Amino acid sequence: MDIRFGISIPPTAAALEDVLDMAKAAEDEGLDLVGIQDHPYAAEFGDTFAVLGACLSATTRISVYPGVANMPLRRPSMLAKQAATFDLLSGGRFELGVGAGAFEDGVVAMGGPALAGRAALRALEEGIEIIRATWRPGRLVSVRGDEYTVQGIAGGPAPAHRIGIWIGAMGPQALDLVGRVADGWVAPLPNWLPWERWRAAQDRIDAAALAEHRDPRIITRMAALPGVISDQQLQPRPRGNDPIQGSAREWAEIIAALHKNARFDTFIYWPPGFDVDQVHRFARRVVPAARELLS
Repeated sequence: MDIRFGISIPPTAAALEDVLDMAKAAEDEGLDLVGIQDHPYAAEFGDTFAVLGACLSATTRISVYPGVANMPLRRPSMLAKQAATFDLLSGGRFELGVGAGAFEDGVVAMGGPALAGRAALRALEEGIEIIRATWRPGRLVSVRGDEYTVQGIAGGPAPAHRIGIWIGAMGPQALDLVGRVADGWVAPLPNWLPWERWRAAQDRIDAAALAEHRDPRIITRMAALPGVISDQQLQPRPRGNDPIQGSAREWAEIIAALHKNARFDTFIYWPPGFDVDQVHRFARRVVPAARELLS
């Protein structure tokens, strides 16, 4: 699987021009992906899908994805329609990250369902089934689930390419779901899942995939890398919930270790604020050094 690099951007309503500048900088620097965070209940955020459309319009090559779409507040049949439309408009540059909704209180406050634990994961799995079925034109889609039900809707449109469905997950059962049905895993930030637990999470995904007779190697593994790229060396390496703060070479060594020891193939930088200079440092210094170490 090819090694890919990208950035994650918050859809801050007061800084939408900065959001677009970051996306354009990522494309200009040759990165592969732009992720837009999705927390609809956050008052300071604009609508993620509107921002995704603007990013696609402002770029011509780079792929974009919601990182990750809050499915409890975005019905799966509509997510399928939006994703396919974005993909058609952009010539195949849209991917779909989805999640069960990290902040239940915020979901409920916005009128969404009160789902937690197994119910939330069941809803996510049902939603993914509906999305994939909706992308098959010429067929009627009927899925009767505990949380989502669609009855005889016409499938379509088909997206321009095979959109990957990447799940944001960290709990054991959620990781099992990734292994069973997902095209990729969007790993959480280390403040949610400490660095030392990423390898075990990968092993759990692999085991779940093998139990379903799936090849674990087809599952994209996306690492979230928060921190600052500086001219100073990092002593010691980040542990626990620490962000990365060190030189470009040290960032590259961390990325190479995550690929070798924890099987990540996609690396998403979370820069501090809207710092285009940090995007330049990541693309011009970290990525070439990482590719050299990985070659």
